[in-house]
Amino acid sequence: MAALALVHAHSGYPVDWPGRPAAWLTPAALLAGWVAELDGRVVGHAALCAAGEGDAAATLWSGLPDRPAPAVISRLYVSPAARGHGVGAALLDRAAGAARARGLHPVLDVVAADPAAAFYERRGWRSLGTAVQEWGPGRRVLLNCYAAPFPDRPAAG
Repeated sequence: MAALALVHAHSGYPVDWPGRPAAWLTPAALLAGWVAELDGRVVGHAALCAAGEGDAAATLWSGLPDRPAPAVISRLYVSPAARGHGVGAALLDRAAGAARARGLHPVLDVVAADPAAAFYERRGWRSLGTAVQEWGPGRRVLLNCYAAPFPDRPAAG
C-alpha cells in the first residue's frame, strides 16, 4: 500500500482515500490485476474489471453500434519516483491486452480534472465523452471516458 499512499499524497489519486486499501485494489468485479516492481518495491498497479452498472465508460461504449462488450481498466497508478520510465504504459498495455484476450474491449474513466487524461490520449485512447457521477450526497464528479484504440487501426489521428 506504500506506493498507493505516495500517489495519493502526491497526485490526489484516489480522490478519496479508501478505508480498506487492499479491498479497494481488489474489487468484486476484478478479472485480473498486475503490479509493477522496481528494485523489489511495488511502484504501480492496474486492474481489469468486468463492466457493471455505474461504469461510465462502459455505459458510453455499450451505446455504440457493433462493438464488443467492454472491460474496465481501473486502479491504474504509478508512484511518483517511477513515472517517466514506461511503467504506466506497460501496465495499461498489459491490462488492455488481457481484455482483448477475453474478447472484450478496454475502456476506462478518469476524473476530468486529473492530468492522467493526457497520458491516455498520448497512448491513442479515444474519448467517448463525459459523464457525471454521484459520489455521495450533493457531490457530483465529472469524468472523462475513454476507449482503447482498435489494434488494427492507427492509434493517432
